[in-house]
Amino acid sequence: MPDLLLELLSEEIPARMQAQAAADLQRLVTNALVDRGLTYEGAQCFATPRRLALHVVGLPARQPDTREERKGPRVGAPEAAVQGFLKSAGLASLAEAKVVADPKKGEFYVALLERPGRATPAVLAEVIPSIILAFPWPKSMRWGAGSDRPDALRWVRPLQSILCTFGADTEEPEIVPFSIGGIASGDTTRGHRFMAPGAFRVKRFEDYIASLHKAFVVLDVERRKSIISHDARDLAFAQGLDLVDDEALLDEVAGLVEWPVVLMGRFDESFLDIPPEVIRATIRANQKCFVARRLGEARLANRFLLTGNMVTPDEGATIIAGNERVVRARLSDAKFFWESDLKVKLEDRLPKLDSIVFHEKLGTQGERVKRVAALARKLAPIIGADPDKAERAAHLAKADLVSEMVGEFPELQGLMGRYYAAAQGEDASVAAAVEEHYKPQGPSDRVPVDPVSIAVALADKLDTLVGFWAIDEKPTGSKDPYALRRAALGVIRLVLESAVRLPLLERVFQHSAIFAGRATKQQFVKDVSPVYASTLLSEGEKQTVIGRQVGQVLKGEKEGKRQAFEEIAINLLAFFADRLKVYLRDKGARHDLIDAVFALPGQDDLLMVVRRVEALGRLLDTEDGKNLLAGHRRAANILRAEEKKDGAGAFEAAFDPALLDKEEEQVLAASLGRVQTDTTAALAREDFEGAMRAIATLRPAVDAFFDKVTVNAEDAGLRVNRLRLLNALRDTTLTVADFSKVGG
Repeated sequence: MPDLLLELLSEEIPARMQAQAAADLQRLVTNALVDRGLTYEGAQCFATPRRLALHVVGLPARQPDTREERKGPRVGAPEAAVQGFLKSAGLASLAEAKVVADPKKGEFYVALLERPGRATPAVLAEVIPSIILAFPWPKSMRWGAGSDRPDALRWVRPLQSILCTFGADTEEPEIVPFSIGGIASGDTTRGHRFMAPGAFRVKRFEDYIASLHKAFVVLDVERRKSIISHDARDLAFAQGLDLVDDEALLDEVAGLVEWPVVLMGRFDESFLDIPPEVIRATIRANQKCFVARRLGEARLANRFLLTGNMVTPDEGATIIAGNERVVRARLSDAKFFWESDLKVKLEDRLPKLDSIVFHEKLGTQGERVKRVAALARKLAPIIGADPDKAERAAHLAKADLVSEMVGEFPELQGLMGRYYAAAQGEDASVAAAVEEHYKPQGPSDRVPVDPVSIAVALADKLDTLVGFWAIDEKPTGSKDPYALRRAALGVIRLVLESAVRLPLLERVFQHSAIFAGRATKQQFVKDVSPVYASTLLSEGEKQTVIGRQVGQVLKGEKEGKRQAFEEIAINLLAFFADRLKVYLRDKGARHDLIDAVFALPGQDDLLMVVRRVEALGRLLDTEDGKNLLAGHRRAANILRAEEKKDGAGAFEAAFDPALLDKEEEQVLAASLGRVQTDTTAALAREDFEGAMRAIATLRPAVDAFFDKVTVNAEDAGLRVNRLRLLNALRDTTLTVADFSKVGG
């Protein structure tokens, strides 16, 4: 079957846009073909710094013929309806329609529309130009004559040529004829911009790939990445070095070259006194180069590996020299920043944070540092960290934001703080926490192990979450501008992977009050400051008087705002529950079991929630657990139906043992009493497995009860008592989980 080959050659395609552009081209073209009845066997799309190429395999030579019956108005319908039907169906008169009888609706007109399929090249000539003209580039431009017209072609960079052919392998392919912006489609393309700039003719895809390679173009990005990685490793190994992996940089560099040529440059060894992360960031950001280390060592070598785009007569010497000059200048700047920053203590940088707004409703970075430091001190004993060290680390954690180095390389925040803290003699745990308080920043990022780091990281993330909940700036749908989902996942991982017992409701409640107090104080000072502006009081006396009045206002508001604090805490806990579902689902846990545990009152200790969920999952994997769940559901369904008749809460009173006239009732009642005692004791010991085992022992008594006892007995007293017994069963299972939330 025939294939389609399409190439769009332009002046340039930025590396960051190539993958999405290739996916968009494939999606738009193939969807348009399928919509027009042209199914295909497969499709591939490719991108280089200059071209987008699409190969669609196994297309039919023409569209299938279509046959459609279009129902019209009833016989005898008004003339306007008849004329509308004729026009929409393309009929000259009703004589071209047929009449169909319907036993219920009577007779009505039907038009039989038969459309012969069009040749595939004709369809392509219609589809492809419209896709090119409306292509979804994030940024695009117009150029040349006629670029001022509203309908002018827009492309990421000036479009230079269009190759579009259609045909079978055994035939001479034909050019799909169309023209866009003065560029006519053809069967020619060009190779490398410098090494093979001339045009050459292409017949089919295999010929296209081979011809491009002869013209110094590697079309497949994965092949370009493989060449760069392999050659860089070989070149480094030949010098006794090991390449430092950087997948993101490899992706970027592969999008910058069509014919990758890896070269090695060097820089002065004196620059190795700079932190290695700074060297790597400098060389990476400015020159898109890889760094290397000595084999078997962690320390960097004074080498870098660059990726050129052409073979030169001097074997890249000029290119290497140019890159070395730039690297030398950039590393000189980095060294200056490093040495300048070391002269200023982190503590001395803190006043600058008071002028940096974190969020207009949440105050400055300076205010935030004070909150995080106070919270870290409170959390430290829970985690087993030194409170003084936790507070000190939180106090210094944001200071590097106003350093020269972080100003140049924001991605080094935290890391540079650790270097500066260590250089000024801070405790090792404090210095580590300055860097690690940002962690974990994603599902694959590591979790700190030092208790001081854990305390500060938790404080930082909880302050962020509570603050944005307090001002009602929560994530909505796919929008999460403040990365609050990531912060919540960070809290979850810190708690679970560090086995931290942290009651969240209490901490969130207490921290909410800080934000409410800040808002009240701001508004009060704004309102009363003008009153004192014209008095003879000194500035210090004014602040003292205002401070006292603010204190009185806050004291009066405390009880009134308590409900608001509780609402923030409960809403945020629900958010944590949703994030916990995502976290556990990735580990194979069932989200309904998380709901079943969170439904119990007071479940705000994430570590205990997870342990309950795990124990519940193991219970429900057993036959006893499955049958007990079935029995619970049967009891719940009966109670739900009878409560509709007798009213909610009609069976909450304790059952009367004297009215248990059947042995199965008595056995169930005795079992409930024993299980309640056992589960209460097990839960007090936080032995969730034991609690689940105790609950599982109810299974035989529950099965026997439903097998032998009629709940809705004719005797009203017996009926109510048996329903109260079932209510006691439901309450007993609620001690370990809300079984009504369990699916399946």
